[in-house]
Amino acid sequence: MASETQDLYPIAVLIDELKHDDVALRLAAIRRISTIALALGADRTRDELIPFLDESIDDEDEVLLALAEELGSFVEFVGGPPFAHLLLTPLETLAAVEETVVREKAVESTAKIGQILSSAQIEEFYIPMVNRLSKGDWFTSRTSACGLYAPIYHLASARTQEDLRALYSTLCKDETPMVRRAGATNLAKLVKKLSKQHVVTEMFPLFSALAQDEQDSVRLLTVEGLISIAEVLSPEETKAMLLNILRSMCVDKSWRVRYMIAEKFVAVSKSVGADIIKEDLIHAFVQVLKDNEAEVRTAASTQAPGFSAMIDKETVLREILPCIRDLVVDSSQHVRAALATEISGFAPILGKENTIEHLLPLFLQLLKDEASEVRLNIISKLDKVNDVIGIELLSQSLLPAIVELAEDKQWRVRLAIIENIPLLASQLGVKFFDEKLGALCMSWLGDCVFSIREAATTNLRKLTEVFGYDWAKQTIIPKVLAMGQHSNYLYRMTTIFAITTLAHVVNGEVLKDLIVPTVTSLATDPIPNIRFNVAKSMEELVPLLKKTGLSGLLGDPIKPSLLKLSEDKDTDVRFFANRALAALAA
Repeated sequence: MASETQDLYPIAVLIDELKHDDVALRLAAIRRISTIALALGADRTRDELIPFLDESIDDEDEVLLALAEELGSFVEFVGGPPFAHLLLTPLETLAAVEETVVREKAVESTAKIGQILSSAQIEEFYIPMVNRLSKGDWFTSRTSACGLYAPIYHLASARTQEDLRALYSTLCKDETPMVRRAGATNLAKLVKKLSKQHVVTEMFPLFSALAQDEQDSVRLLTVEGLISIAEVLSPEETKAMLLNILRSMCVDKSWRVRYMIAEKFVAVSKSVGADIIKEDLIHAFVQVLKDNEAEVRTAASTQAPGFSAMIDKETVLREILPCIRDLVVDSSQHVRAALATEISGFAPILGKENTIEHLLPLFLQLLKDEASEVRLNIISKLDKVNDVIGIELLSQSLLPAIVELAEDKQWRVRLAIIENIPLLASQLGVKFFDEKLGALCMSWLGDCVFSIREAATTNLRKLTEVFGYDWAKQTIIPKVLAMGQHSNYLYRMTTIFAITTLAHVVNGEVLKDLIVPTVTSLATDPIPNIRFNVAKSMEELVPLLKKTGLSGLLGDPIKPSLLKLSEDKDTDVRFFANRALAALAA
């Protein structure tokens, strides 16, 4: 009797928690159903837990969402693939609920389970479920059904496949726009599973009707379908069947449709072939680059280098580049920001001379843009231009702008410059770097923003890795150590951060002669925050000194400094000093 009570306990607790008034408790219970199932065993999970969960689908959306997600990974708990079809029952109910995210997760989980079912299970359980959902009274179930065809189509028998295509056709013609939207969304996935004959005779008419649907929310979802169908057809068939629809999309009265075609322009171009690109798409792309909606121009900007790589250089210079010049001064910040991210991609396409003549002026213009996001985006992609024109020309043209940005009032812009300095340094060489950028790197150590000072110390470490510790010893470490004597405590703090970071990339001589003496001298600083960071620094230095064979320094001067700090009046200082002493004793 006691054993029976014990067996019932997990599901009793789950029932109590799933009926609790507190949503958080119900959600936690759902998240634990795999543990409950493990305790119950596969038989009782199938016989008791799954039916109970199916009856419990009347809850808050977040609980149902969690349940839909959990069920997708529940196959092993019901006894493996032979019993996986039992999970379709609660998922079918979830796929018909009102909340979209719950339905989408239920469809995702159902599709995942469908792919591990046997042919017999698909015919006996999965297909009837798809039929019920496809013919449901509420649009919610019909919407969900659209996502359940492609995952198992290839696993069904030829006769069933025929029925599935016919049923999918009715969904794409449904009177409810939401169902037609789902049909358009999933059409591309289904096309990939079909033979060319079925694509041409059955899917193309559906696609054509959806692409001309009265609702723009349906039309905009057909771009993926166009790409999938074009990939199946020959260039001649594509021209005959798809070209007029493609032209219509590029000039659709709804900006949302034009946005979708602009966003996928490279993928569309690859799928339709060189002839259509040359004869039709160059003009179409110029149109979307000049579109009167900023969102469309933004999407087109992201596609410009990718599309330009498919056409000849002269056409890029004649047709595309004039549009790019206009976009550099576009009234929308979002357009300029998108272009700034991608414009460097033109350099490999145009070659050295054209990049110098046509692109560099645009780069300089974007580097002086009033919007910090635009400046950030252009800085982060300088390496592509450098690969084409070389660092000498790049530095002559862009260095003044980079120096100006290094002092930008927006700290994120300064941060972006710092993060790109090691890359520039490795390409500039040590002599040029010392002359032009060395002072700049040191100035960041005194920045008023902590994130900049922190990034500046990391920058010094990366520069040491590029130029070597002999360069660091002669060039930057003396300047860092001099800051340790500064009257402003922030400079002294930065010294600790910088030398602790540099300690990882210098040799034992630099550690012994320069870094350890500086750290120990700051252990007596009057500012508690300095002493606190000294203790943290020493904890980090201990393993480095052991590793480099400088354990003698641990006895003197490290240990006496730590002992003194361990008696400090500040609690945090004592805590980290004792941690460092423990590391020293280990």
